[in-house]
Amino acid sequence: MSLRDSLPKVNTKLPGPKAAKILARREAIMPAAIKSIYPVVIGRGEGAMIEDVDGNVFLDWVGGVGVMNIGYSNPELIEAVQSQSQKFFHSMMNIMTHEPYIKYAEAFAKIAPVKGGRKQVMLANSGAEADENAVKIARGATGRPNIIVFTGAFHGRTILAMTMTAKKAYATGMGPFPDGVYRAEFPYLYRAPGGLKGAAAIDYYVEQLKSVFETHSPAKYVAAIVFEPVQGEGGFVPAPLEWVKAVRKICDDNGILMATDEVQTGFARSGRMFASEYYKEAGCAPDIMTFAKSVAGGLPLSGVVAAKTIMDKVPGGTIGGTYNGNAVSCASALKLLEIMRRDDYPGKALKISKVCMKRFGDWKKKYPVVGDVRGMGAMMGIEFVKDAAKTPDAEIVGKIVQAACKKGLILEAAGTYGNVVRFLCPLCVTDEQIAAGLDIFEEVIKSSL
Repeated sequence: MSLRDSLPKVNTKLPGPKAAKILARREAIMPAAIKSIYPVVIGRGEGAMIEDVDGNVFLDWVGGVGVMNIGYSNPELIEAVQSQSQKFFHSMMNIMTHEPYIKYAEAFAKIAPVKGGRKQVMLANSGAEADENAVKIARGATGRPNIIVFTGAFHGRTILAMTMTAKKAYATGMGPFPDGVYRAEFPYLYRAPGGLKGAAAIDYYVEQLKSVFETHSPAKYVAAIVFEPVQGEGGFVPAPLEWVKAVRKICDDNGILMATDEVQTGFARSGRMFASEYYKEAGCAPDIMTFAKSVAGGLPLSGVVAAKTIMDKVPGGTIGGTYNGNAVSCASALKLLEIMRRDDYPGKALKISKVCMKRFGDWKKKYPVVGDVRGMGAMMGIEFVKDAAKTPDAEIVGKIVQAACKKGLILEAAGTYGNVVRFLCPLCVTDEQIAAGLDIFEEVIKSSL
C-alpha cells in the first residue's frame, strides 16, 4: 500500500532514534523562540499522510497550518515545478517580466470574489506580507491612515502584522508598535456577553464596531476594516454572515474599504474556493482580499487582489519586492488552481465537513468537556471547557494533542485561551483515513478526561 492510502501506525517511542538525533541538532542550531510542538521529524509525505524518519506513519490534520489543502507530493504539481525549474527559477518583476506571474495573476483575477469590474493582482511571499501590502494598498487608495482589526485576529509576525494580531503572546517584547491600528470586538457568538443570541448578538457586535469611530478613530480617517472570514489562531470562529453584511454597509456608508484575510480560509478550505464567495453571493463582497498558505502546494507565495480602480491609486514604488511572484511558485500555483477546480476540492471540503461535524456534534452531547463545535467547510474547531460556565480548558487540549500524536494523529491547538482543537486536514484525505482519525480523536478525548 502506498503512503498516500495508508492509515496511522506508530511503531516506536516518540521521538524515534533517528528523529531524536535530528531534534537534538535542531535544539543546537535553531532559536528556542521557534517552538516545536511534536516529537516528529518528517521524512516524506503523500496525500494527507506523512512518514517520519523512523518509519512511523501519521495522519496530518494540521497540514502545515492550512498550507497543504491539496495534499503532500501531488504528482501534477511536481511535474509543473520540474518543468518551470528547467527554464529558470526566478526573475524580479520590478526589473524584468516573466510570464508565469502574468498567467497566474490572470487566472486568479477571473475567480477572485472581490468588488469591482477589472481586477488586478499583486503577488508576494507570505501571509503577513500580503496583509501588510493590503493595508498599504488601502491607505494609498483612500488617502486615510487608520485601519480597524479585531479581537482574536491573527495576521502574521512582521511588526505591522503583529500590531494587527490580537494575541500579544505573538508580540512579547517587540514594541513599540505602529500607530493607526485600532481594534473592535469580533463576533465570537459562543462567548457573546450576557448569553446574547441571534439578531441581538449581531446587533451588539455591530455597535461595538461602530463605537471605535467614537473612541479611537473617526470613520473619515479609516482606510480599511480587515478581518478573517474564519479566525484561525483566534479559535476557528466564523464571522456570521449577517455581521459581514453590516460591516459591508458600514464601509459603504463611510468610504471605507472592506478587506478579507483569506490566508487560511482560501483554496477550497471553506467549501468554496474562497470564503468571500459566500459574501459575494450575499451581496457583501470585499474590496480587497489577501491569500497565501495553500496557494502553491507548499511553495512560498501570497498575494492581494482588488479592483484596478483601487490598485491604480497606490503610489509607485510602495509595493513589490525581490521574490514577489517567484516563477517556480507561480507554476505550482497555476496547476493547483486547475486541479482544485477540475477535481472539485470545495466539494471535497463540504463532504469532509458533513462527516466530521456529525461526529463532533455527537461528542458535544456525550462529553461535557466539548463546549462548542463550529467552522466553515473543512475549517472546523472543537472548543473544550471545564464547566457549564464555559471556563476554557487548555489543559485537556494539551493532553489530547500529545496523546493523539502517539497514536499517529497530528492535531494542533488554537484559540485565545489555547482550548480549541483545529481541523486543517488536506482535502485529498480518504474516507478510511478520516474514519481512523475520528476514532483516534475520540479515544484520546476519553483517555484525557
